[in-house]
Amino acid sequence: MRFDGIVIGGGPAGMFAAITAARQGRKVLLLERNDRLGRKLLITGKGRCNVTNDCSGQEVLQNTPRNGRFLYSAMTAFPPEKTMEFFRNAGCELKTERGNRVFPVTDKSQSILDCLQRELRRLHVTVLTDRAERILVLGGRAAGVACQKQSHTADWVILATGGVSYPATGSTGDGYVMARELGHTVVPQEGNLVPLEIAGSDCADMQGLSLRNAGVRLVNAKGKVLYQDFGEMLFTHFGVSGPTVLSASCHLKGEGCRLIIDLKPALDEKKLDDRILRDLELYQNRAMENALTDLLPRSMIPVVLRRLDVDPATQANSLTRQKRRELVSLLKAFSLEITGKRPVSEAIITSGGVKVSEIDPKTMQSRLVPGLFFAGEIIDCDAYTGGFNLQIAWATAYAAAMGASVKINH
Repeated sequence: MRFDGIVIGGGPAGMFAAITAARQGRKVLLLERNDRLGRKLLITGKGRCNVTNDCSGQEVLQNTPRNGRFLYSAMTAFPPEKTMEFFRNAGCELKTERGNRVFPVTDKSQSILDCLQRELRRLHVTVLTDRAERILVLGGRAAGVACQKQSHTADWVILATGGVSYPATGSTGDGYVMARELGHTVVPQEGNLVPLEIAGSDCADMQGLSLRNAGVRLVNAKGKVLYQDFGEMLFTHFGVSGPTVLSASCHLKGEGCRLIIDLKPALDEKKLDDRILRDLELYQNRAMENALTDLLPRSMIPVVLRRLDVDPATQANSLTRQKRRELVSLLKAFSLEITGKRPVSEAIITSGGVKVSEIDPKTMQSRLVPGLFFAGEIIDCDAYTGGFNLQIAWATAYAAAMGASVKINH
């Protein structure tokens, strides 16, 4: 069967590209290698789906450290307000939380997936579960897709296969292979927005501890601040994770980097010292391991005392002024030595992808193969956490689908 266009990849970008093209009256085939659409979408935002960020398109670009300028036209044409308008008009109510992060009111990613699938059905988009193996080219133009089961012809092809993070969801890098076969340069992939591994056993000893309001600074071996943030973080058996850590991972460069955690960002050193002094006076007859329970989470106290070289059984009223000052300094600058990133399979997104200089930024069309378009994570662009990466998926999918639809008319 012949189609106007074929979209490869049933993730957020692929589904939205198919919907956008179908809304232009195009007969669209959506190919997905998994047995169902949107598997990776379901795990985004811890299963809640941070669908976008309630900000301007310009602010999205400011939160896109890798090739943000390339997205100017796409983000201008389809900023976050249009994303929110699309979902609300399609029957999915949204809410905005801290940091302007936008979620479905149900707090379930399934609500976003259901909304997209309803639109696909309403617009009569053909969805097939088959693995695309190569893009067919005729006369120098993209002309269809050869799959494992059968081949399909079309006037254009949109490649929206995602990256290589979370391979169990189908992100196995197939799109990179197909793009490379057609002459495209693919920038090497690595995990981005990825948890960090930390030296020593301190993090493992605090495994499962979540901090809601921590100041986080990433510094290099020379002490230069590479990134700073405020918000949530999590200690794990291998190191640290959480929104602030994931964003910091985008800026990790070179050896010897450290995370400096301000455990009490609301207090300056003088106020923190006064607070500690009050606690020590209040619990003066307790052991130090029990005198800090109002100040610190229980699992963190042994780690802090170990770093101070203070015996947990030490009575609170015997803690020296020097040790108290060291405690203040430690809580304001709790240092963690970074040994590396977790594997790319654990990353939220993939850094790297099809080189942006080989893609038309207005239409997402290949500069090498007419009729071939790109959308989503396969493009070498990535942003911080907060809904920005999904917004890039929606915007590039919209640009690709509109560009492809216009090409048919010409």
